[in-house]
Amino acid sequence: MDREQIDQLSFGVVGLSSEGLVEVYNATESRLAGLPADTVMGAPFFLSVAQCMNNFMVAQRLKDEVELDATLPFVLTFRMRPTPVALRLLKSKNSARFYVLIQR
Repeated sequence: MDREQIDQLSFGVVGLSSEGLVEVYNATESRLAGLPADTVMGAPFFLSVAQCMNNFMVAQRLKDEVELDATLPFVLTFRMRPTPVALRLLKSKNSARFYVLIQR
């Protein structure tokens, strides 16, 4: 998908480098999280953008697993009131980037 198509999705899309730096941050996630894309691009996602995901369920799982396509219930808490969401974690050994999809 190109940037325009990703921005039109109804759920949040965050694409991360193998080092955990934000490379994709769609318009939906920017609007719902209240964080402009230009302020998070290149930032360490689990250390400065979404610290509430820096745990064994999300960050560690993305780091440890070679192939991953899992959906899990989660509660976002960083910089917002507790917000229940569904996270879909995507990682493939054939891609340098991995994804966190966020359905509110």
